[in-house]
Amino acid sequence: MKTTTSDMGRNRTGVATSPIDSADITQEAQKHQPSHLGDGSLLLQVRQIYARESEGLGSVPPPVSLKGVAKTAVDVLKGSKPTVFIDKLGERLAFERSGTRLYEGALAKFDVYGSWEGGPTREGLEKIYNDELSHFLMLTEALKSLGADPTAMTPSADVAAVVSQGLPLLIADPRANLRQSLEALLVAELADNAGWEMLIELARDLGHDTLADRFQLALESEVQHLLWVRGWLAAGVSVEARGAPAREERAGTQPRV
Repeated sequence: MKTTTSDMGRNRTGVATSPIDSADITQEAQKHQPSHLGDGSLLLQVRQIYARESEGLGSVPPPVSLKGVAKTAVDVLKGSKPTVFIDKLGERLAFERSGTRLYEGALAKFDVYGSWEGGPTREGLEKIYNDELSHFLMLTEALKSLGADPTAMTPSADVAAVVSQGLPLLIADPRANLRQSLEALLVAELADNAGWEMLIELARDLGHDTLADRFQLALESEVQHLLWVRGWLAAGVSVEARGAPAREERAGTQPRV
């Protein structure tokens, strides 16, 4: 079973692997003029036209309860825009839900490939999975308490999904091992930390101090997740660079930073 990521093999993606053919291709390209001598300005104009005609990435749904309608009315009278908070709550909820899927995939990779010195344990990966799930449930209750629908896809949730769509693709790729999967988890944790920080600041600005306190607890666990994932990945890169073999780490030991 292949467990390393940088073994020398039959990679023929570079032109230097076939100097004769690549020289022929270069010579033929130099003989012919481009089909269009302009720059990218026409493409830019088309993009601008589409942007002006677009109606955006959807909207925030109206409150689903009388309590939500009342809360929205009060916030509007105060001069704030409550839909912004609902939008960002929807984003975090969607991200945490996706986070559970990412760590489910990482656990599957762990069972196949094992770990390495300083790498993740099954217990550590399960701890993060459970934290992500608890954050998802907490955000679901927060949205319900504001009279919002936690099942709705808000515009910011849509944006976050598009931005991060490569992460689950890598985790699900059977060719990617656990160390490579940690690259995706690191990107997710960096974005997750920044997202919680923004949500906490927004909650306090709008007077939702109780929610902000709960979000702060979530951020503290996310900070720990980031430290663990970064440490596991750094250890994996170091072990591989030294040519040390991977070794299985079983559940039962404490997560390592």
